[in-house]
Amino acid sequence: MSFEKVFHATDWETQKASIYAKTAKDVEWALKSSKRTLEDFKALISPAAEPYLEQMAQLSNQLTQKRFGKTIQLYAPMYLSNECNNICTYCGFSFDNKVRRKTLSDEEILQEVAHLKSEGYNHILLVTGEANHTVHAEYIKNAVELIRSKFANISIEVQPLEQDEYSMLHEAGVYSVLVYQETYHEEVYKQYHPKGKKSNFGYRLETPDRIGKAGMHKIGLGILLGLEDWRVDSFFCALHLDYLQRNYWQTKYSISFPRMRPAEGIIEPNVIVTDKQLVQLLCAYRLFNEDVELSISTRESEKFRNHVIPLGVTSMSAGSKTNPGGYVVEPQSLEQFEISDERDTSTIAQLIRNHGYEAVWKDWDRF
Repeated sequence: MSFEKVFHATDWETQKASIYAKTAKDVEWALKSSKRTLEDFKALISPAAEPYLEQMAQLSNQLTQKRFGKTIQLYAPMYLSNECNNICTYCGFSFDNKVRRKTLSDEEILQEVAHLKSEGYNHILLVTGEANHTVHAEYIKNAVELIRSKFANISIEVQPLEQDEYSMLHEAGVYSVLVYQETYHEEVYKQYHPKGKKSNFGYRLETPDRIGKAGMHKIGLGILLGLEDWRVDSFFCALHLDYLQRNYWQTKYSISFPRMRPAEGIIEPNVIVTDKQLVQLLCAYRLFNEDVELSISTRESEKFRNHVIPLGVTSMSAGSKTNPGGYVVEPQSLEQFEISDERDTSTIAQLIRNHGYEAVWKDWDRF
């Protein structure tokens, strides 16, 4: 069995109606439950839960501290390439954006890494566009082997790969793989992805299954907030998480919350997700799953990130650049999206400490 079968047995419109039909009584039941279900999650992301946001935030804080302590993991994304064969209407790397492309050489990778190490990072996220002919699995493997001795934790966010390729990258030193479905609304998915391998909805949907079968330590999920109804999309993401945990129970999981940001040649958001709604979603995930890691990136504003630390977040990026070579090699290359929180790493680390939390740079040794 794969998640695709679970997905096709679950109707979008039926789940949407169920979420919007939830009542205050459903929310109160979910808040009191000791083991929350997907039905409880639907109640917690429903409009009926909005008056209960303070209670949700308090519970989220308590559960997060019980499981993770008062710690925030700091990581840095490093973009290896902006080459991409896909047309994605919301992404600055989209194939139809006629801009100069850049893929880092070994020497350039090491220059970028030297900067990130000087900032104190031991967790790195390698990011590429989706271009089979240049940033294929062997290119990624080479990059990982080049830097594996310098980091305690290497994650990747790249094109969906085959199971044997994930096994190869796991053996090379990759700890976790992030892959976002973007939207689980299959009928409109191709409107956002009209060309390229990414237009294959089913192949992308089954990617976490291939990652799990490859024995990867952690899988990261998420949707792009702004493409479709965030409540329904988030339910399907939670359904995906629930399925994966049942089938690959030795694997850890994380959820990211990217909201659409300005970028070269992209569409405007189809749905606006407010700060209050994003807090509701973050808390709902924590109440639903005490073990899942929750990540907030520099897509979010200074004000939002200043206040979200005690609400369930376990990891944050800081001082990020979303273009290949953006730290040192070529700061003016094309960004995937604009950063909102542009504060440097030391400022974010101090912000975390000011909240009474510990900024964690390294939590374990793989090698």
